[in-house]
Amino acid sequence: MREHRRINLDHAEALRLLGSVSLGRIIFTRQALPTVRPVSHVMDDGDIVIRTPEGAALTSHAQQADSTGVVVAYEADAIDPDTHLGWSVVVTGYAQLVTDPVELERIHGLMPPWVPVEPMDQAVRIRPELVTGVLFTETDGTAKTAG
Repeated sequence: MREHRRINLDHAEALRLLGSVSLGRIIFTRQALPTVRPVSHVMDDGDIVIRTPEGAALTSHAQQADSTGVVVAYEADAIDPDTHLGWSVVVTGYAQLVTDPVELERIHGLMPPWVPVEPMDQAVRIRPELVTGVLFTETDGTAKTAG
């Protein structure tokens, strides 16, 4: 078995890799406990944007937040299950509900709903404050990553 190493990614490369995939996990607080939900996302002007159904826990939480938003974390990765090579990115920032109808319509055009079970009428914008990422490569520098 080949040896692996871990390389920390800079801010720009971490966000580039995050933008190369469409699925991730949003982490927020619900009833004082951490909650994780799989969601689809799109990068928009350096922000992460996700669509949510009206009445979703995150939507309600973001609606009640002050003007800066609610603190959340967002994680996405592309790691090969056999080789364990790939990358992982975690973003911590402020999430705000998108309320401008023109902006909301534009976001709907950027990304179709991931799960067409219920209407995904709302959108949440996450402004990255802290971005960390790691690349898992072979010791010879071969990354073999998606994205």
